[in-house]
Formats: sequence, C-alpha cells, structure tokens
Amino acid sequence: MKRLALRTGVRWKISIAIAAVGALIAMALSLVVHNAARVSMLDNARDVQMDRVLLAQRWYETSKNRDPRFSTKVNDPALPRDLQKLMREKRRGTYVDDRHGGAPDIWAAAPLGNGDVLSLHTEFTGRSATVMKDLDRALIIGSVSVVFGGCALGVLIGGQLSRRLRKAASAAGHVAQGNTEVRVRDAIGGVVRDETDDLARAVDALTDALHERIEAERRVTADIAHELRTPVTGLLTAAELLPPGRPSELVRDRAQAMRTLVEDVLEVARLDSASERAELQEIALGEFVSRRIALLNSDVVVRVVHESWVRTDPRRLERILFNLLANAAKYGKPPVEVTVEGRVVRVRDHGPGFPEELLREGPSRFRTGASDRAGTGHGLGLTIAAGQARVLGARLTFRNAAPEGMSVPLGMSGGAVAVLWLPEHAPTNTGSFPMMPPPH
Repeated sequence: MKRLALRTGVRWKISIAIAAVGALIAMALSLVVHNAARVSMLDNARDVQMDRVLLAQRWYETSKNRDPRFSTKVNDPALPRDLQKLMREKRRGTYVDDRHGGAPDIWAAAPLGNGDVLSLHTEFTGRSATVMKDLDRALIIGSVSVVFGGCALGVLIGGQLSRRLRKAASAAGHVAQGNTEVRVRDAIGGVVRDETDDLARAVDALTDALHERIEAERRVTADIAHELRTPVTGLLTAAELLPPGRPSELVRDRAQAMRTLVEDVLEVARLDSASERAELQEIALGEFVSRRIALLNSDVVVRVVHESWVRTDPRRLERILFNLLANAAKYGKPPVEVTVEGRVVRVRDHGPGFPEELLREGPSRFRTGASDRAGTGHGLGLTIAAGQARVLGARLTFRNAAPEGMSVPLGMSGGAVAVLWLPEHAPTNTGSFPMMPPPH
C-alpha cells in the first residue's frame, strides 16, 4: 500500500520547531514567575495580616471594654484547624485557605492572656489581586510575542536555508540533464559556510567522478569500436568471396550485423562526445517525411495534417525516422502510422508498446526492454535517435497509446508512440538551442 507523503518546506518546519520551543520556554517561565510572584504577595499579605492582629491584640488587652478592633473576632468558630492547633499551643500564626478555588483567604490569629483567641480573616483582593492580574496579562502578551517572534525568526532562517537548498536542487537538476559545467557550490553562493556547502561540494565531486567515468567508458567504447571496424570490414569482404550457399549467406549476414553494430556504437560515442553539429537546410517537413518513408518502407501510412517549413539537418532527421521505423517494425505490429502536424512527427505502431523502464528512464544502450518484446537487439536504435534529436535541438518523447475503446489502460497498450518535437528555432553555431516544452 502506497503511503501518502505530506510535502512541507524546510522554512515552515524550522519555524514550527522554533515557535514550539519558544512557546514551551515562555509557558514554563510564565508559570515560574506567576507562582513566585503569588507566593511573594501571599507572604507579604500574611505579614500584614499578622501586624494587624498584633495591633488589635494590644488594643484589646489595654482597653477597658474589651472591644475587638480592625475587623478582628474573638473565638471565631470558623478558625481553621491548623490555627486552632497553634492556639492550643499558645502560639500565634497565619494561614492561607486556598480550598475554594477563588481568591484565597488570609487568616491570622494570636492567643490572648485569658485563653481566648483573637483572629482576623480577609480575602486576597484589592491591590494585590490587581497586580497579579496585570502580571498575568503581561506574561501572556510576552509569551505570545515570543511565539510570533520565534516563528518570524524561523521563517527568516528557514527561508535562507530553503533558498540555498532550492538553488542546489536546481543546479543538480541541470547536471542531471547533462550540463556538467554547472557547479552546485557556485550556484548556492553565500558568504556563510554551513552543511549546505558540504552537500554542494559532495555533489560537485560526485558529478566530476561520474563525468570522468562516463568519459572514460565512452573513449573505451569508441576505441574498441574503431579497432573492430577494420577487421569487421575485412571479414565482410572475405565473406563476399565465399562460394554461394546457405553457410555463406549466414556468414555474410552475421558479418553485416556485426558491422552495423560497430557503426552504431561509433555513432553513439560521437553523440555522447557532444561534438556533432547540425548542417541546416530549409525543408518542407511533410513532403520530406513522405518521400523518405516511401523509400524506407512503402507499407507505412503517412498522414500530413499540417505542412510546415523547418530549418533542420535532413540527414539526421532521416536517421531518426529510420531508427523509429526500424524499432516499430522489429518490436511492434502493423499497421505503422506516421503523422506530421506542423513541426511534430508521430510514429505509432500497434504492438505491445514500450516497456515501463524505457518510459520511466528513457532509451538506454544495450537494453532492449521487457520480456514481452522480441528480446533481440542492442538497444542502440532509440539511443541514437534520441542523440540525433538533441543535436537538432529537438525533443523525442515516448509513450504508449490506450487500447481501442479504453480511456485508461490497465496493464495493456494500444501500441507504442514516439513523438519528435522539432524546435521553433534552429541550433546556433555553438550547438546551443531553445528546447521545446513537452506536451501536457
């Protein structure tokens, strides 16, 4: 079962992380400050309460009528048990009753000489409660400010990192497309050195190593093919001198196949070296395709929807058409159809279609595809066609057609479709060209 991947940016991940950490720290500090302030104010309130009781005690003991002052009470039945215990021990004390969940009650009591108890009971309200509310409001505002400030800082830091990573990804994409001159480290720029620079240097080193290996393999392949060219030509010449017969025909066929393979390998090596240049001419694309295909394979149906004049290399265009038709004849089934519409040429057969590996990764040399096809060949035909298309500044795409009457093929194909997209402008003398966008 395929999991659903949730894509998020680095900047938002960093922002959320910083905001979450800031919120936790702000909450912890707010709780500590709130509790410390509350304890300090309660201790101060208890001291004030005790001073009032002591003052009331002196007034009570020195007055003649024994009248309690300052809202004090004598032998208050609601006196908390903890204070009652202290009073029995002839000790004065204070008590905070926080059981009601609202404003706490502040108690203070002192024993009198005659055995009575003088106590004072008030709520923790007034200026102290106002100060606590103002403090809580300030703590909330400060916490929210810390969270938003941390989020903004995370966006700033994450945005910088995200931009560097996007530049690195873009440069790596250009390298993957074959532009080995692009350096990821130069693309990301910046003065500060961090892990992104280490990643960029590693990608550049990997690119250099792969480029050197590919270049070495290309040179070895070209050298081997070049060295085989002379003996294969001699073998083919010698085969022509053999007496007529079935064995001689087999030898000549195998020698010709080997010669074709050597020529294809040499052509692939030349295309990989990026030294090929197109020799441009103005041609009517529909007429050219119709005339060349009539000579290559008269059974192919050619349909010109819209004629267009293009500036391209006729020899390379013919090579592309020949390889596409050869691939359709070898691996597909008739009828083979060629459609010309403006600057677009489509070649379709009605066989099993292209293998999934080719559709996903593109043509590759010495790989012929899935087991449902013929299984013969060397995979050079489509590789050469794609290479010649690059020289022309064109784009060669591959897809499978849906079976008749089906909008979405389920493991089935109505044939292979190769589409050649010729560019609107010809290549320059330096070999650079604008690429046509792929179809949607």
